[in-house]
Amino acid sequence: MTDAALTRLSSRFDRLYSTTGRPSIPPEQLLRALLLQMLYSIRSERLLVEELDYSVLYRWFVGLSLDDPMWDATTFTKNRDRLLAGDIADAFFAEVLAAIQADGLLSDDHFTVDGTVLEAWASQKSFKPKAGPRTPPDDPSNPTVNFHGQTRRNDTHQSTTDPDARLYRKGNNREAKLAYLGHLLTENRHGFIIDTAVTDASGTAERDAAIFLLGELPLTTRRLTVAADKAYDVRAWVAAVRRMGITPHVAQNAFGYGGSAIDARTTRHAGYRRSHQKRKLIEQAFGWLKTVALFRKLRHRGGRLVDWQFAFGAAAYNLVRWRNLVAQRG
Repeated sequence: MTDAALTRLSSRFDRLYSTTGRPSIPPEQLLRALLLQMLYSIRSERLLVEELDYSVLYRWFVGLSLDDPMWDATTFTKNRDRLLAGDIADAFFAEVLAAIQADGLLSDDHFTVDGTVLEAWASQKSFKPKAGPRTPPDDPSNPTVNFHGQTRRNDTHQSTTDPDARLYRKGNNREAKLAYLGHLLTENRHGFIIDTAVTDASGTAERDAAIFLLGELPLTTRRLTVAADKAYDVRAWVAAVRRMGITPHVAQNAFGYGGSAIDARTTRHAGYRRSHQKRKLIEQAFGWLKTVALFRKLRHRGGRLVDWQFAFGAAAYNLVRWRNLVAQRG
C-alpha cells in the first residue's frame, strides 16, 4: 500500500532534489521512517534513529540493508523544510485516499466533521506581552513567572516559543492551554479521513474550518449529508451548509441561544439517526491520532509544520484502517 503511493510521488520527489552534488538520502526512506514513528508511537526522531539502527524489521521497511550506515537524527530537521515546501504530506495523503477510493471503500454522500484541541509544544511561561520591556529572567533555564491576577489575551500576548499557538480552553471551568485546533472530515461508510486542516485556536474555528473542508468536496448533483456534534448547532452555520446543498445532520442543542437550528424536518428521517450512529467513527480517528500517533502533545512548532504533520498522521491512520478492512474482507 505504501509502496504504490510513494511510487506515484516519484516525479514530485525528483523536482525537490538536485541532480548534482552529494547524493541525498532518498525521500521515500525518510517518509517511511516517519510513518514508522507514528505507527509505533516513537516519541522522538532521535529515538527513531536509534531503533532503526538495530531493528532489522524497521530497516527492511525503510529500505536499508544491514550494512547501510544509519543517518543522524538531524537529517529529518534538514530535510523537513524541503518536504514541507513540496507539500509532500498532502500529496501522500491524496495518493492513499485515491487508492482507497479505487478499492470501493469510500462513501461519496455521507460525511462527518469535527475538531479537537492539539496542545502546542510551548509552556504557559512563554506566553508574554507582545509590547513592553523584557526583564532578564532570574534563571534563564527555568525562570520564575507569576501571571496570577494578570489579564492574558491572545491579542496582547504571544508565546515566544511558538508564536502561532493561541491560548484556548475547550469549555467553561476548563484550563486554558496554548494550542492549535485540528479538524477532520470523514466519510460515514468506514470512517476514512477525507480531508484535514489545522487552524488557530478560537471559538469559531471549528465551524469555519468545517465550511472550508465541505467546500473542498467534489461538486455533485446528489444530496450530501454531514453529521456534527452540538457545537455546530448554530443557525448561521446550518444555513451556510444548506446553501452548499448539504443536509446538516447536527446534534440538537436545545439549550443554545434561540433553541436548536435543527427541527423535525431533519430529525424525523432515519438517515439522521444513522448519521449519528456513524459519527462515532470520527472519534476513533481522533483517538488513534492522539494516542498512537502522539498528537495529544505536539512535538513541532509553527502552524504550517503542525498542519503538515497532521495530514501525514491522517494518511497513516487511513493506511491502518485500510489494512484492517482488507484483512476482514479476506
